[in-house]
Amino acid sequence: MMAREAAWRIFPGELTASTIERKGNDEKSPTYVLSPLGAMINRVMIAGVLTEVENKGSEDEPLWNGRINDPTGNYYISVGRYQPEAAATMATLETPSLVAVVGKVRTYTSNDGRVFISIRPERIVNITEEERYAWMLDASKSLWERLLNIKKALSDPNASVDSLKQMGFDGHDAESITMALDTYGVPDSSRYLKIIQTALRFLLPNNEVDFGLPENESDIPDEIDIPNNSLKSSDFGKDAESKEDIILRILQELDNDSRGVPVDEIKRRAEAEGITETEVEELSSALMDKGLVYEPNLNYLKII
Repeated sequence: MMAREAAWRIFPGELTASTIERKGNDEKSPTYVLSPLGAMINRVMIAGVLTEVENKGSEDEPLWNGRINDPTGNYYISVGRYQPEAAATMATLETPSLVAVVGKVRTYTSNDGRVFISIRPERIVNITEEERYAWMLDASKSLWERLLNIKKALSDPNASVDSLKQMGFDGHDAESITMALDTYGVPDSSRYLKIIQTALRFLLPNNEVDFGLPENESDIPDEIDIPNNSLKSSDFGKDAESKEDIILRILQELDNDSRGVPVDEIKRRAEAEGITETEVEELSSALMDKGLVYEPNLNYLKII
């Protein structure tokens, strides 16, 4: 029996930039999508806020399409009759809701030659906010490691599978990184550093996470040097309770009937925590932008 492929934790920015498909010679060989950083992807595990669900098929033979929002971008999923468990779940999911998806990556080439990436879920589950944080932490670490591996490979101007093996890469990584460099060229490291910075700002709202990148992406240089050991695992930790955390805690404590909490009541409780009405409004907007809360009714807030 063929072993199941490991599920990559990958952000939308790297996944949507992966336009090269690779398939083995055997008819039953799995199909892979190669990322610009050398990830050979067959299956992924993603997490975020399910913001859209639509049945493009019929009631008897549904074809569910969905969009999942991550602070760094969007994923698109497609579920048909060959994924019965995922299809049954899609029929019951509400939007917005926090979900995790494990599934296989598929590419679609439009008539004008553009390549689009979608995910065909094997399983979809609701998750907690802490589980989402854990996924983002894993995805950030994984992306950082790929950036460092690419930098290490580029230290050899004539990098080949054999030379990368001599550097300490295993055969699989040496082959996929070499293929990525040959196919895509030198990757735009600033693009991926921006993704990590965005993820860390989401995870560490009380910290000033700043990689020195311009806020306007058009001003970001094509290449930025990645210093060795510039980011450690400890840098991904959680900090003390922030004002956003306090608002989320208040929502959790007051939402006794699961219908949401009146904004006026949130403001009264927040004032006792040293948070002004104006700050509550700003924090509420920020939490909605991040997909953590929504308005079930006018002037009500509810945790997703």
